[in-house]
Amino acid sequence: MSTVLVMGASRGIGLELVRQYRDAGERVIATARDTAGLDRLKALGAQALRLDVTDPTSLISLSGRLEGENIDLALYVAGVMDRGDSLTPPTRQAFDHVMHANVLGLMQALPQVMPRVQAAGGVFGALSSAMSQIGSVPNSSAWLYRVSKAALNMAICSARFDYPGARLVALDPGWVQTDMGGAAAALTLESSVHGLRTTLASVSDADNGRLLHHDGRRAEHW
Repeated sequence: MSTVLVMGASRGIGLELVRQYRDAGERVIATARDTAGLDRLKALGAQALRLDVTDPTSLISLSGRLEGENIDLALYVAGVMDRGDSLTPPTRQAFDHVMHANVLGLMQALPQVMPRVQAAGGVFGALSSAMSQIGSVPNSSAWLYRVSKAALNMAICSARFDYPGARLVALDPGWVQTDMGGAAAALTLESSVHGLRTTLASVSDADNGRLLHHDGRRAEHW
């Protein structure tokens, strides 16, 4: 039995990851920031921890709450969307909201979690997006979100050098039928997460620092 940590698991992809890993018989530690989210995680049989990735104090306490744990797979799923384009400058409030959840939270979580992942020789995956890829940008839609996910990719690619006993990857779940993706999205929640789990199970040393798509493709350009 492996130990899986899912950060940002109260709904959507995070909650489905918990559901599928629990169904597969894995031990799951999962985080949510409110009581309703924690209750959903407990109902799936996960060990639930209260965590707000936008609150540095909450994140700093995470290492202590994971004391004695070796984590085979850690997943940073927390994130928010902003759909504005470059015709309108983002407000400072919008910038801080997106960058804190999508980038700063990850960068503050990594030092708290990675020693546990490295002890297990495990994998750390952070939810990114195909929209992060600079070489294939079709327009300026959701430009703040794109910038945040490109920054997340860089954080993962950089951090791999400090944790040689583990592998770090960015993950593209595809366009998924969630609150963020909408009902018209191409992928069901179940199929996206099944693909992510299959891809994560195939991670090798050659993938360290790379963006991996839910269907197993390795990104050729960023």
